[in-house]
Amino acid sequence: MAVEEASTTFIHVIITIGVLLFAAKIFAELFARFKLPIVLGELTAGIVVGPFALGAIPIFNGEPLVVLDETVKHIGEISAIVILFIAGLEITPREFLRGGAAAFTVGSLGVIVPFFVGFYVFEAFGLPALESMLIATALTATSIAISIQVLTELGRMHSKEARLILGAAIVDDILAIAALSVVTTMVQTGNTTPDIMEIAFLIMKILGLFAALLIGAIFLIPKLLHTEKLWKSKGSIEGVATAAFFGAAGLAAFVGLSPIVGAFAVGMAVASTKVIHQMEEYVDKLQIIFAPLFFAIIGAQVDLRGVNLNVLYFSAILVAVAIVTKLVGTGLPSLLFLNKDKGKAMKVGIGMISRGEVGLIVAGVGVSAGAITSDVYTSVIIMVAATTIITPLWLKAAYKNEPAAVSDTTKVE
Repeated sequence: MAVEEASTTFIHVIITIGVLLFAAKIFAELFARFKLPIVLGELTAGIVVGPFALGAIPIFNGEPLVVLDETVKHIGEISAIVILFIAGLEITPREFLRGGAAAFTVGSLGVIVPFFVGFYVFEAFGLPALESMLIATALTATSIAISIQVLTELGRMHSKEARLILGAAIVDDILAIAALSVVTTMVQTGNTTPDIMEIAFLIMKILGLFAALLIGAIFLIPKLLHTEKLWKSKGSIEGVATAAFFGAAGLAAFVGLSPIVGAFAVGMAVASTKVIHQMEEYVDKLQIIFAPLFFAIIGAQVDLRGVNLNVLYFSAILVAVAIVTKLVGTGLPSLLFLNKDKGKAMKVGIGMISRGEVGLIVAGVGVSAGAITSDVYTSVIIMVAATTIITPLWLKAAYKNEPAAVSDTTKVE
């Protein structure tokens, strides 16, 4: 019976992946024809055929057609790792370090401003300190994969603002993970007054781990890929690079970082090698599958069944705070590094609006521990979904009146 159950679960997972991928491509085609961001089509596909909508139809042995179990979510996480490796190929370590001050400033403020504004706003609404802190943490991390896909689609990945978004989002992600670690500990212990020195030490530790990971990748990856005598079979270089970025993602997760940080570091290391053009041809094919699958799985997690008037009211405030704090926290400091170009600075702010997995993780931790109510949980989910939908639309509109760039649309369609 256990074998049959495992086999049935596996079949259910592969049917789910097939349905989500097919729907993502269909919706991508529809949205492309209406000149809307393809990413938005893929997200919408997930919402429409997900387990909380059409995917709930009991077609598969009396069970819903689409299942959203841990295996499917892990496939989504693997897809995010692939997307961030591809993003890393767009920037060499030298370029990343050259923009280090800008990325660190913008990324840090992109976490600090949403966290403190969110905390004080929702505490002013009468929410307990721990619940306000959880909401504030959910507001911190940018889901960079959304903006990467839109910028690639528009052929803008080599622009100054795109480079700043990329660098800042990595810093943003690292600091958001630190905030998540602190708040998760607070939820588990019930302590709402953490030690400032402990927090500072944790942040420095996480930044140090990322620096070590990046230096290791820069030192080892070129040596590994430039051993021509070793890699002579067709596909060996691509296979070794793939193993390297998955390995780095696993190492990053093991030391307490986000897996995507490790994949991004390897992508940057590969960007400075002689095999970069060979890798670009390879990842073009990878992205055809993993990008739409990632966005469809994200969309499939949107459950709007718990929506009521209180939730809508609270969600509207939460979405407004989410948008304004990222625009101010990342857009304003960007002016210092983009020659006071308001248009480019605004694009940085827009590109950093989308929230992602950190928001979902925080919501899950909070509701599981009883630290947030079901209404607040639903509102956080709506905030993640709304910012994910708003970002591609607004970013594309921001570039509408600019001269067309060389398009990389083939990479995402």
